[in-house]
Amino acid sequence: MARKITYQQAINEALAQEMRRDPSVFIMGEDNAGGAGAPGEQDAWGGVLGVTKGLYHQFPGRVLDTPLSEIGYVGAAVGAATRGMRPVCELMFVDFIGCCLDQILNQAAKFRYMFGGKAVTPLVIRTMVGAGLRAAAQHSQMLTSMWTHIPGLKVVCPSSPYDAKGMLIQAIRDNDPVIFCEHKLLYSMQGEVPEESYTVPFGEANFLRDGDDVTLVTYGRMVHLAMDAAASLARQGISCEVLDLRTTSPLDEDSILESVEKTGRLVVIDEANPRCSMATDIAALVAQKAFSSLQAPIELVTAPHTPVPFTDTLEDLYIPNAVKIEAAVLKIAKGRKVA
Repeated sequence: MARKITYQQAINEALAQEMRRDPSVFIMGEDNAGGAGAPGEQDAWGGVLGVTKGLYHQFPGRVLDTPLSEIGYVGAAVGAATRGMRPVCELMFVDFIGCCLDQILNQAAKFRYMFGGKAVTPLVIRTMVGAGLRAAAQHSQMLTSMWTHIPGLKVVCPSSPYDAKGMLIQAIRDNDPVIFCEHKLLYSMQGEVPEESYTVPFGEANFLRDGDDVTLVTYGRMVHLAMDAAASLARQGISCEVLDLRTTSPLDEDSILESVEKTGRLVVIDEANPRCSMATDIAALVAQKAFSSLQAPIELVTAPHTPVPFTDTLEDLYIPNAVKIEAAVLKIAKGRKVA
């Protein structure tokens, strides 16, 4: 039976259900348990924003607090995954990737390839992404494309509570390392989520809105801004198809191409800056494989090529929004065929 819960609660529920189902699943990360002997251990903090709160007491010995050493605890998680465990490792902010990049890039992502397909690394790295909390340049980045560039990793960006639960369960059961990107502004979002366990497959984009004039492709929090823009454009007589990628690796190329072949116009929305981004990658894909279907130039709506500002006015200007998406659509929708 489905009921309405938050994105944050959906993640917590997925973790609890998988830990009950499989004793090899455990959680590790900073501030999960308050530190050995610390007063906070009695009311386990549950990570920086409390996503795993309550699990420490439900699963004694399986929710581990770690030192402030990403290279250490991510390395330990990689090692545990190669020895038959299924760690869910919380990298507090995606911005800290630099501290543990070797463990992911040269170790976890490579084992299956280096051992002839015989080695598995069932590791999930949960991490917060994105701007909007006035957390400044070192705690607000959208580094999805960096993860996506690495062969051997799966990269998940759920945009709803339903997807957050189903895709986290799928990630925990997967035998390859998965980077699970949680946009911090989605934690309080509510949605219908089944009580029972279920999975959402990777590599299958979700058509959220049918349309004939323009294709909007995006992922994560930007999905909701694209839907807002599509609703506004519909009142102006412009029909937008909205495609939520869900995962950037594997990437559902077929759905992107299918939609562009139908509409003839493409706007890609990405909270990251445009250099070597998912936006430019998708634009290149369409230019290469569906160029003859395009009736207008591809438009990109991204952040500028600059660090995330701290002041609220500048950060709001930095982040793509529905107004910018709408403007991009209007730019290429002129001259479309009207039935």
